[in-house]
Amino acid sequence: MTPGAGHPLAYPVLTTSGVLAICLAWAPFGDVERASLLATVALIVLGYTGFRLAVAFGRPGIPGSARGKRVRQQHRLLSRSWLEITAGDETRWLPVYFEPFLVTLPESAIERSGSAVRVAGRRVYPAGAPRDSEPPGRLIDNPTRPDPDGAAHAARAVRPVRRLVLDAQSAVVAPLAGLFWVYLSDRGVVEFVCATSVFVAAAVWFAAIRGSDPS
Repeated sequence: MTPGAGHPLAYPVLTTSGVLAICLAWAPFGDVERASLLATVALIVLGYTGFRLAVAFGRPGIPGSARGKRVRQQHRLLSRSWLEITAGDETRWLPVYFEPFLVTLPESAIERSGSAVRVAGRRVYPAGAPRDSEPPGRLIDNPTRPDPDGAAHAARAVRPVRRLVLDAQSAVVAPLAGLFWVYLSDRGVVEFVCATSVFVAAAVWFAAIRGSDPS
């Protein structure tokens, strides 16, 4: 599956490709120990990406029809979009991959047709399993009235460079992880640069594959 540039899964797939490319770039210049580290990272990234894509295209545990709205979760360095779905007396929260139209989405009908989830007639892709309790952190509702600048803000937010910069916040511990790897392997500066670059790419990928929200 190769999503187009405007597809909500394009950015997570892009970051997955980035981690794999960095691992492949370093692989020819090291010994068996470095190759083992790179192969382990690549396998973890591929396996977890495959699982997340299966969730995105799978059947979510939500009602066939309901009402819902988009809320943005801010928890430490984590920012995600959720659909707050109400059917009767039951409310569930479903994380979804970011799309620009979510920024200006009012309360809308939510329908599930097979494995597809549609909001206001447009398909969204789950970024995890639905939950019965409110997500942790601060939840920010969309404005009740459409924001006239919302579309322009959404267009700026979805730019890949902006998303990479925002998701790179979670990579602040990568140098420490690189130092720890150098300590374990008793290597030098080159090994530190290799490990740090891989951990930075992996941190950005992990934020993206979980469904980070750049808005």
